[in-house]
Amino acid sequence: MRLTVIGCAGSYPGPESPASCYLVEAPYAGRTFRLLIDLGNGALGPLQRYVGLDEIDAIAVSHLHPDHYMDVCGMYVYRRYVTGGPLPRIPTWGPTGSADRFALAYDLPLDPGMSEVLDVSTWVDGVAVELGPFTVTPHLMDHPVEAYALRVEAGGAVLTYSGDTGPTPALVEAARDADLFLCEASFTDNPLNPPHLHLTGTDAGEAATGAGVGRLLLTHIPAWTDRDLIAAEAKAAFTGPSELAEAGAVYEVG
Repeated sequence: MRLTVIGCAGSYPGPESPASCYLVEAPYAGRTFRLLIDLGNGALGPLQRYVGLDEIDAIAVSHLHPDHYMDVCGMYVYRRYVTGGPLPRIPTWGPTGSADRFALAYDLPLDPGMSEVLDVSTWVDGVAVELGPFTVTPHLMDHPVEAYALRVEAGGAVLTYSGDTGPTPALVEAARDADLFLCEASFTDNPLNPPHLHLTGTDAGEAATGAGVGRLLLTHIPAWTDRDLIAAEAKAAFTGPSELAEAGAVYEVG
């Protein structure tokens, strides 16, 4: 399994990175299957440096905040209107109401919405979905909207993506024994941080320790947050290898 970080900025695109978007690839049926996890604002352009938009096989959306799904609108335009289009419908998974939210974001009528090019299905907490070589299991997190961590398994390798969440035991279960834990760390330690929203570097490190992960990759850090402090907090709470996600970085999982 290979992970390419397309965008890792938290809450909005930053000067060095688009918002959340991760390309996950694995061999399947004699070719490479490409799963896109989240498609936040600003991500669609840089994505094309790594893969053609007609080569995406499936999309998994963790939750319906714009920094995690808004560039679905651009994907719809491409797949609907590209020369020779529309392209075949692409399996797309997201929280309750995803199809309607995608339609509203592009000012489309709810029926048919984007259904000409997106085959939208709804996550069910704890129920695994098969997407090519990947088994993707959503785990409900602690966030102001319905939000999921996604545990992605293929060929014996495990990648867990936290999505957005406050501290919750469900995150530790989602990341249990993962080879790579892609975990948000939006806040630095501060008693004034709002609850039920995001993690600190310490929270991410503690979750990684509790889950027994092999490697921690810190992501979703807003431009206003001190990245070095996030990294130091995580290292104090997790003794395994950890680093900050960077747009364009590639990781082999497993």
